Amino acid sequence: MKKIAFFEIKKWEEQYLKERLKNFELKFFEDGLTKKNIDKVKDFDAVSVFIYSKIDKELLERFSNLKLIVTRSTGFDHIELEGCKKGKITICNVPHYGENTVAEHTFALILALSRKIYESYEKVKKGNFSLEGLTGFDLKDKTIGIVGMGSIGRYVARIAKGFEMNILAYDVTKDLKFAKRFGLKYVGLNDLLKNSDIISLHVPYNKKTHHLINKNNLKLIKKGSILINTARGGIVETDTLLRGLSKRIFSGVGLDVLEEECFIKEEKQLLAKQFPKKYDLAVVLKNHILLTHENCIITPHNAFNSKEALIRILDTTILNIKFFFKGKKENIVK
Repeated sequence: MKKIAFFEIKKWEEQYLKERLKNFELKFFEDGLTKKNIDKVKDFDAVSVFIYSKIDKELLERFSNLKLIVTRSTGFDHIELEGCKKGKITICNVPHYGENTVAEHTFALILALSRKIYESYEKVKKGNFSLEGLTGFDLKDKTIGIVGMGSIGRYVARIAKGFEMNILAYDVTKDLKFAKRFGLKYVGLNDLLKNSDIISLHVPYNKKTHHLINKNNLKLIKKGSILINTARGGIVETDTLLRGLSKRIFSGVGLDVLEEECFIKEEKQLLAKQFPKKYDLAVVLKNHILLTHENCIITPHNAFNSKEALIRILDTTILNIKFFFKGKKENIVK
């Protein structure tokens, strides 16, 4: 019976894994894998960790039988790749788990702005049932510009098609088969900004996408448009957001991320017990001028956070383990 140790595990996750990995000997730890607890699992066949377990060369050398590391994250820079290669240790990750989840949250923000949901709610709470100032607009026949056509961007396009919207897309690579199927048109970024009623961002944060929306291209953006960012805060220059709102270039902005959040690598780390010790997201939000702007809706980096998405992380982890010990490859990163 293969032995697998799980680190950074919550009680509900432990129960879920026990029910689905009955043919393995399992051991669970609430804390991360460290020099202090490695002796308890040094002869195990596999370990599953999250990003706070830093598996370096020293830790790897302490294992006597390790064949597989399964990280319950998309990123794997917390694992020493060269050491794993030398030790013939396979690494698996969870490349996708929240495509539809983030896309649905994207449309939650769009609808909240287009139909003035927040204003309506606030009025009714105060006993005011007047419709004054609550006229919204239809999504049907509006043009949505999707910046980044990865797995999340494609889900956004699928939903937009259901609303009978016109779809523009910008990406460095073009999936023409998908474009034909869902009736979208690939254009340059400038053309997308000029012609979109709603702009939705779905690109990773890196040097090339830093301040992708900035003061230089703000003047190109269609006046009265809505900007949605559920990707990373640093993709949009904060000053540009404020300027766009003050000049009414943006009639509304929906944000699940802020520029100060660039330290976040994995969404799920927001749910980890270690995260609040390092960062106080509440302070970031409270001190942010956008929080009080009447045409801006901010959610606390919650787009990924559904029961189903969290279960998919575990399901992919289970799949990775079962496939590996059957001699199959699934989600191999090294």
